[in-house]
Amino acid sequence: MRRVVIVGASLAGLRTAQALRAEGFRGTLTLVGDEPHLPYDRPPLSKRHLTGAARPEDADLPIPPDLDATWLLGTPAKALDPVGRTVRLADGRELDYDGLVIATGAAARTHPADHVPDGVLTLRGRDDAAALRTRLRTGRRIVVVGGGYLGSEIAGAARGRGLDVTLVVSTAQPLARLVADEVGAYVAELHRAAGIALVTRRTALGFTGNPALTGVVLSDGDTVDADLAVLALGAEPNTGWLAGSGVPVAGGVACDPCLRVLHESGAPLPNVVAAGDIARWPHPLADGAPIALGHWSNAAEQAAAAARTLLHHDDARPFTVVPSFWSDLHGSTLRAVGLPAHSDERRVVRYDVFGRRLEVTYHRAGRLVGAVTVGGPGRIGAYRRILTDELLRAA
Repeated sequence: MRRVVIVGASLAGLRTAQALRAEGFRGTLTLVGDEPHLPYDRPPLSKRHLTGAARPEDADLPIPPDLDATWLLGTPAKALDPVGRTVRLADGRELDYDGLVIATGAAARTHPADHVPDGVLTLRGRDDAAALRTRLRTGRRIVVVGGGYLGSEIAGAARGRGLDVTLVVSTAQPLARLVADEVGAYVAELHRAAGIALVTRRTALGFTGNPALTGVVLSDGDTVDADLAVLALGAEPNTGWLAGSGVPVAGGVACDPCLRVLHESGAPLPNVVAAGDIARWPHPLADGAPIALGHWSNAAEQAAAAARTLLHHDDARPFTVVPSFWSDLHGSTLRAVGLPAHSDERRVVRYDVFGRRLEVTYHRAGRLVGAVTVGGPGRIGAYRRILTDELLRAA
């Protein structure tokens, strides 16, 4: 293998490049990115960056001086030809490869409204964060649409900067689809204690104002006055460039347990792997069902596994690392391991909003599949060890 192309120049792409070099790859290495920036961390964008506690450059990821890679930035991939083993770029160039890594991540989901006035934003990349940060000024009224981790973090950051904040959630509680109502109720109490107005069981139908935003129209007909709205409606995998390639892309790029990208026939494509938010692969904690995870740790850990599979395909091993993620909310850190969303039973071990302590375990068919805690960081580590031991036994 002499030429490896990595499509995606964020965390997963960079870590895969580093892992390839560490595994002994000495050929040419090309990274293609749709953004003009070198790799950076995304988690701080909705946390310390919005609050003003960090500068944009603080999110830059260090690039080893001996990586010896060619960076093609601000030039998205346009098409893949797995038969001819080429990637065509938006500027018309074609890159030949012996090995390919798909790490194009995901994009923020937008709103389908016909009229979207100025002041309606999304947050996914570095430029999005910079644009939002300049608008977070004391006295403004902001509506955050979406009660997942990103929406909750944006709402908390905006409230911390003195804005009048309304959080619109389609479910009964924030985070309900991810970690169920028990944790959602805890987070809702944190939001309300911080002075955030919580609107539940409703969605945003549209917007008022022209050219500037004046309000968000809700599904029950009410309108919430707003100078600024941020849509945190989830993410869509960046798979458009794979149209016509024969790669199944529903919910992400279909992979086998070793992260080899699959053809629609079910067979792995020769020397093509995926890593990061874009990868959808079967996981034992989900009883072998394919999952895609948009977590920092998943992108970093998958990168090393994808690199090994690419270089040592005859000795490839399934990627079965226990997922983990975190969220900073109102001075507390919510930590999670495993797959809470794939449980059929929850057990509340501790629930103390005043003392900032929470512990909930998640089970499927009686076995532990996940845990969420606030406070007591050692507890989440213990649950991770239990899940890791279970995966090792299953292997």
